[in-house]
Amino acid sequence: MRARRCWGLEQRCEREPGPGRHPIRQVPKGRADHARIRRDRIYLATSEPFDDEMRDRVARHRADRDADGWITVEEPLALAETLAAQAKPGRAVLVECLTTWLGNLMHHERDVPAACTALVAGLETVSGHVILVGTEVGLGIVPENALARRFRDHAGRLHQDIAAIADRVELVVAGLPLVVKE
Repeated sequence: MRARRCWGLEQRCEREPGPGRHPIRQVPKGRADHARIRRDRIYLATSEPFDDEMRDRVARHRADRDADGWITVEEPLALAETLAAQAKPGRAVLVECLTTWLGNLMHHERDVPAACTALVAGLETVSGHVILVGTEVGLGIVPENALARRFRDHAGRLHQDIAAIADRVELVVAGLPLVVKE
């Protein structure tokens, strides 16, 4: 069975299951709602809450997903490995959010290019239906500081690499999906 690749930059992409296929999806506010699908569903959350407000937000989102039948798996760093373990034929995995994951890697001073390469390589071989959600950060002005520019550049490269292998890519604006790649 082939996997579905979908990418969202505030975008989303998807494809019918098949070997080597993966969806990527990036979407702005409401992106997870737009990405929701019905089957054995895993929500692979990448956030790492560092303060009370974020812990409350994560708990609220987790409760909403649980009530909606999602199985939540939380992994802020080892995304490629966790995705490989969770993606299976007949199962859908929604990864939210690639840009949060990049921020975690940078915060923990991990090798971002190596982690991104591993993720993209892993997407080439996973089974099942995979939807990836990220935030497009390259549509505004060039950030004034080096850290923000590095983050923007890492996100842009990752999104491009995933979109290149994705079967479908959508950009979601104001809750409306625009097909970028089909």
